[in-house]
Amino acid sequence: MKKKLRNITSKINTIAAILVILVVWQMVSSLGIVPGYMLPSPVQVVKAFVQEFPLLMENARVTLQEAFIGLACGVAFGFIMAVLMDRFEVLYKAFYPLVVLTQTIPTVAVAPLLVLWFGYEMLPKIILIVIATFFPVTVGVLDGFRSADKDTMNLLRSMGASDFQIFRYVKLPGAMGQFFCKSSDLCCIFGGRCGDF
Repeated sequence: MKKKLRNITSKINTIAAILVILVVWQMVSSLGIVPGYMLPSPVQVVKAFVQEFPLLMENARVTLQEAFIGLACGVAFGFIMAVLMDRFEVLYKAFYPLVVLTQTIPTVAVAPLLVLWFGYEMLPKIILIVIATFFPVTVGVLDGFRSADKDTMNLLRSMGASDFQIFRYVKLPGAMGQFFCKSSDLCCIFGGRCGDF
């Protein structure tokens, strides 16, 4: 019973905080403390949303299309690269340091270059999304492959299992938690903690 009351109280606190922010925002905009072109009031935002709804939906369609294509390509490339680096030690030694190093480059620095090279169409945006998703997926899945249980793999080898069977029955299921997480510290896509898989 106490747990349920605590959850309700936290939701009420969150709603109250949002209402306070909206009221302060409206007052700041109405009193002219901040010009309307810099910070439109919540009422103006809602009016613009209703009036420009068809235009917003058209732009949302294009944005979602770019996001889904970039995400699918980035995840696919990252997964394939992790499989190749796990299978071939030469690729691991050659590319893993580069993959980790390139994660330190902020996407804000790359975006203007992509626009200069590829223009203002869909391609530079998709490439940026691929860059943003490729490296975390590659590192996460590769770490999952590398942390597979050695005893289980040795047992399967002693029973005559091939490398593909070991990959399929041990490494791949063990890496799924990392596949759906950016890292072991962050939340999974499905809302759980890493390792719940």
